[in-house]
Amino acid sequence: MTYTLTTANRNYSSWSLRPWVLMRALDIPFDEQVVEFSGQSNFEEFRQFAPNGMVPCLDDDGCTVWDSLAILEYLAERHEGVWPTDDGARTWARCAAAEMHSGFSALRNICPMNVGVRAELHEVSDALAKDVARIAELWAEGLEHFGGPFLAGKNFTAVDAFYAPVAYRVRTFGLEVGDVGHGWAQQMLDHPAMCAWEKAALAETHRETAHEEEIAAVATVTADYRAK
Repeated sequence: MTYTLTTANRNYSSWSLRPWVLMRALDIPFDEQVVEFSGQSNFEEFRQFAPNGMVPCLDDDGCTVWDSLAILEYLAERHEGVWPTDDGARTWARCAAAEMHSGFSALRNICPMNVGVRAELHEVSDALAKDVARIAELWAEGLEHFGGPFLAGKNFTAVDAFYAPVAYRVRTFGLEVGDVGHGWAQQMLDHPAMCAWEKAALAETHRETAHEEEIAAVATVTADYRAK
């Protein structure tokens, strides 16, 4: 099998990060194709490789798999380690990943992923506070029940990949997820796969107007570590 994973900008694309970091962490070989956000609708351009016109998208020798959760499940059928082997941990991990996939709209809308900057939010709405509190609760629950250092046990699995973009959001916006949560977030930021993603993100010189305006509308950027 020959995988090609198509993603968008490292700095902005939280959905792209999920399968990318899992495949890197589990040493699943793949080729990469990066398609930048254009500032206009990417739908028709992205439809050239993804039926839904979105990233990420995985090609497996002509078999197209789209949507980050579908990609992870596809990989789980072909590679060990995507989900925990323990039944209880696997069930919890699937539920937590699905909750991230379908929920936390306030976090997504108010705190967009922007790897290279640090920002101070203008305000923390009740909806955002609720989302952050729930994430802190989930992380603490997983780490306590399954012994860490990852969310569902000793190994990096799909549930860690699904919350990987939140680690960047915690750092960018200074979100309060408790001592346990901050410990997990920092561990993720220090993971070699995440460091490789961040190095590529900081090297990007492309700035997509809509994503830059999105963060400017909700926060004051206090530092920018991206290449000029």
